[in-house]
Amino acid sequence: MVFDESYFARHMNPITGSAIRDIFKLLGKPGMISFAGGNPSNAALEPEVIAPLAKEVIEAAGPAILQYGASEGWKPLKESAQKYLTNIGVPCEENEVLPTEGSTQGFDILLKALIDPGDVVLVEDPTFLGALQAIRTYHGIPVGVECDENGLLPDALEAAIIKHKPKLVYIIPTFQNPTGTTLPVDRRVAIADIAARYGVIVAEDDPYHDLRYEGESLPTIKSFDKEGWTVYLASFSKIISPGMRVGAMVISIPTLMRKCVIGKQSSDLHCPLLTQAIVDAYLRKGLLPEHLVRIRAGYRDQLDAMLKGFALFPEGTRYIKPEGGLFVWAKLPGNKNAVSLLEPAVESGVAYVPGTHFYAEGGHLDTLRLNFSNSPTDKISEGMEKLSKVINNN
Repeated sequence: MVFDESYFARHMNPITGSAIRDIFKLLGKPGMISFAGGNPSNAALEPEVIAPLAKEVIEAAGPAILQYGASEGWKPLKESAQKYLTNIGVPCEENEVLPTEGSTQGFDILLKALIDPGDVVLVEDPTFLGALQAIRTYHGIPVGVECDENGLLPDALEAAIIKHKPKLVYIIPTFQNPTGTTLPVDRRVAIADIAARYGVIVAEDDPYHDLRYEGESLPTIKSFDKEGWTVYLASFSKIISPGMRVGAMVISIPTLMRKCVIGKQSSDLHCPLLTQAIVDAYLRKGLLPEHLVRIRAGYRDQLDAMLKGFALFPEGTRYIKPEGGLFVWAKLPGNKNAVSLLEPAVESGVAYVPGTHFYAEGGHLDTLRLNFSNSPTDKISEGMEKLSKVINNN
């Protein structure tokens, strides 16, 4: 019996999988320096803190913590998450908070609630490739909106809304993945206004909000939202633990909240109570502020090491210096092709993600995304030297 493509659902045909995950298959070479991922540093994780918290919450809650729970979330976490969100500039009520398995699930649930086959979803150009994959999984059509070195252009967004009449816009306004850009306040105000005027939901994905290394924190798009058109997607993955898969959505429209809860029920029924309880305990004990001070210092050093490495790149290389987050975006000069350069780079012991994968329409072969959080500073310097030699010699 031949098991071929005809056995699979047709809607999976355009879904190619994550380019980053495919690149990970190339990283088995001993000594490989990877700038390809987006994981927090292992040094930023705290098993010595999480383990006793897990024991504590299990002993306090007993069998209930190992049972089924409400799709709407573990009530103590909803309370502590509401306080955390309000403190970072997302004023909300407890009933507006829906715990999720990271902000990735939040966006997936939003797509499930809103998108019909053929619907356009507007995205930054470029944007997080996982979002592009999720949109296509729901038969949506991602359409890129023009950006500059400061992020999404509101005039271009308004023109795209008029042309495509979308229900949903997806934006990463702070330390954007992949470019590292941060939207200025005036653009945040404009986007909230545009969403309200045209009746379009804005998914504000903000997983890097707390990873700021310089400059002042900016108000969220959600903070300018007066009618509920912005859905805020938060994640504790980058600041506490990605493996626990805990995040939260802030949804101010009750009917949309109900649709998202129903959509979550068929995805996972509810987030694991144990991981929700651990994050709740972490927040309630006030452990996050000191933890952020520590990890920001380490990430700042790693970012500086990567930025210094660009001095070795060919003349004409352009890159964005982010104020935070986990990524640096670069554009190579001339006819340099980051896709064709990947193989010799891996052979030399360093990996990255070609920028083309982050564009809804592909192209932009001269761009690449570099992650600095997964390597110590000496390895970053070594990796940038190796990568510069590959780029200069090919």
